[in-house]
Amino acid sequence: MNTFSMSAVALSLLSGGVSAGTYINPMDVEYQYAEVIEQRMAYPGVAGLNARMGADPVMVHLDAEGEQRGYYLFGTHNRGYYYSADMVSWEHIVPQGDWPVSYFNEKSERERNSGGIRTEADTGYIYKDMIAPAAAVKDGQIYLMASSRGGKPELFVSEDARSGQWRMLEQDLGFPNVGDKHLWDPALYHEGDQWYIFWGSSHLHPLYGAKLNETQKNGIKVDRFLRSFVHLYPDQHGWERMGWDHRAEERRPYGEGPELIKDGDTYYLTYAAPGTDNNVYGDGVYTAKSPLGPFVYQEHNPVSYKPGGYVHGAGHGNTFRDEHGNVWRSGTSWLGVNWVFERRLVMLPGAIDADGQLYSTSRFADFPQYAPTGEYQDPTELFTGWMLLSYQKPVSASSEVEGHEAARLSDEEPRSYWLAQSNGDEHIVMDLQGEKTVRAIQLNYTDHLVDAEKLTPLMPRESDLKDYKARVYSHYRVSLSSDGEEWTVVADNSAIQENRANPYIQLDEPVEARFVKFENLHVPTEHLALSAIRVFGNAPGKAPKTPKGLKVERQGDRRNAVVSWTPQSDAKQGSGQETVGYNIRFGHAKDKLYHTYQIWHDEFVGELEGKKEIRSLNLHSGYCFAIEAFNETGVSKLGKVRCAD
Repeated sequence: MNTFSMSAVALSLLSGGVSAGTYINPMDVEYQYAEVIEQRMAYPGVAGLNARMGADPVMVHLDAEGEQRGYYLFGTHNRGYYYSADMVSWEHIVPQGDWPVSYFNEKSERERNSGGIRTEADTGYIYKDMIAPAAAVKDGQIYLMASSRGGKPELFVSEDARSGQWRMLEQDLGFPNVGDKHLWDPALYHEGDQWYIFWGSSHLHPLYGAKLNETQKNGIKVDRFLRSFVHLYPDQHGWERMGWDHRAEERRPYGEGPELIKDGDTYYLTYAAPGTDNNVYGDGVYTAKSPLGPFVYQEHNPVSYKPGGYVHGAGHGNTFRDEHGNVWRSGTSWLGVNWVFERRLVMLPGAIDADGQLYSTSRFADFPQYAPTGEYQDPTELFTGWMLLSYQKPVSASSEVEGHEAARLSDEEPRSYWLAQSNGDEHIVMDLQGEKTVRAIQLNYTDHLVDAEKLTPLMPRESDLKDYKARVYSHYRVSLSSDGEEWTVVADNSAIQENRANPYIQLDEPVEARFVKFENLHVPTEHLALSAIRVFGNAPGKAPKTPKGLKVERQGDRRNAVVSWTPQSDAKQGSGQETVGYNIRFGHAKDKLYHTYQIWHDEFVGELEGKKEIRSLNLHSGYCFAIEAFNETGVSKLGKVRCAD
């Protein structure tokens, strides 16, 4: 096989503040089997299941000396947290000693869901592993708290988070006497020595915020003079409607997960809506000139949104800056194979534009992206240009189960998957239908009927998880070939013990190949299942022509618009030059096409019949649209922009 050096395009990008290191969504971290799924909530209808998950992230950058410096990622049911020096490789840290947990009201929680519940010996309080946490950095320390619906909302701090050392700073912040009287989905913010707390997760109540006051007598407590803000208005904000593509308007949406940042003299309060299920979980933003408002709805909304492609959703995250000052958004995507709360983590590059509009980009967010090594001018420049080579490619397997055939590995549908007949010596071979330049591969394991009794780990308060990690891991081998006979191994992780559900493999050098082989070496589960083997690189040839014939029709319900254009037909099927998909780029001005809705070409000319309804619009805003096409070689020029008031 032949290898060759990185392209001139990629090299030019490297000089502009991005590195040769790349990442992809969903993020490649060690998601944990942390929540026993109650039978009535399990989609398969089977008791005693578990599935790996990650959700409700808050990511912070710690500007410190030595090994402490880097990025820390906290979230729901992680059995700890994650650390990265470069936003590419993430290490799972199991905390030592004291560690936040989420407390619950005993009556309601035990009746609602008993999975994973523990009882605290000295207080009798019931709790689960940390859920939907708040985190903030001050003076080289990280402050952390978990959501709580009962018991005691605790505040922790660490001067040595890299090694997992934490101590309790306040054992009871107190509960507010408003709304549901919980501190769920909290956020922490400080200016100087004044701290603030924000919270809320409800389809009935708004979000809240208050100062945190400290006295020698009472310790740190939530100020009783609080503010309420961020009510949802789905009748005005199309993206706040529930359901797939916002089509379940009869369901009341949830507002949750507030987070606050400041830029210049403006405060940005982000929030998640309409709900964690389906493809439209996103984050919106209000702005103000003081930490507790009054807040005004930003014209560009939502700020995080990813309804199409392989990864669905980007809600309930936080805004943070990397070490170079670039703006980022973390978020939650929906998987939903086993139950509604089966999710993954994403991160999206963003910016605050010249008009003060906070935004992030989901354009090619589930394709490889460069990690920044300096300040970027436009978040879309992090896209590597490595295209998806595996869409709808033929796949053969050593075995398969009816209804879960190997062909599902290339359909880009995260909730369909290949299921082998055993968890042992199994393999698949994918034919890329021509020799292509392969640069990266993403494997996406699926949890099929996972036995919770065997695989649910203890909590950090109970174990360092060393014995658990020694037996719960996945090993694989990936090889490439030009002829299907001689194979070159490009990845073999059998030397490490890691439980990664979505391993991402960036090749050391690009390789020309036609065939991709995955071999299972070990999985900790009784079943071997993968939803996708996604191959990235470039095919020889030309990018698609610029799409033409764009029409935009704003509907009588102005929250919706129907977008249509002329389908691409400039290459024959199987040539490697046919159009794979389109990005609908849109926003409230011609130069602010910050939103992206990705669809597949076969979907567009098939079930969509040459048009797509966008249902995420704000009632009182005008919108502009443009289309770009992509194939296995590259991306077309952006088509003509059409605006509809």
